[in-house]
Amino acid sequence: MEYKIKITPLAIEMLSKIKDKRQQKGLSNRIEKLKHEPDKQGKALSGKLKGYRSIRVLGQRYRIVYRVDREEIVVIIIGAGIRKQGEKKDIYETLNKLLSD
Repeated sequence: MEYKIKITPLAIEMLSKIKDKRQQKGLSNRIEKLKHEPDKQGKALSGKLKGYRSIRVLGQRYRIVYRVDREEIVVIIIGAGIRKQGEKKDIYETLNKLLSD
């Protein structure tokens, strides 16, 4: 079964801030792979991001955060960015703040 991919406006904004074309292509290719068995990819997140999953991309530097809707057969990409643990611009910190507002 192939899932549809839906990218939220927030994720589009985050992806548009990545200027390197090779990195954009790498992220795009990885998102496409989520069409097949997205539940078996990445890891389940916890805390405020419980219910979402995260996959590593481009040498584990970037993360794509998504949710799988089995009823609609769709993967919803909610964000993408660099993992900078302990910094305000960390992808998880950014999403935690935006999702709790």
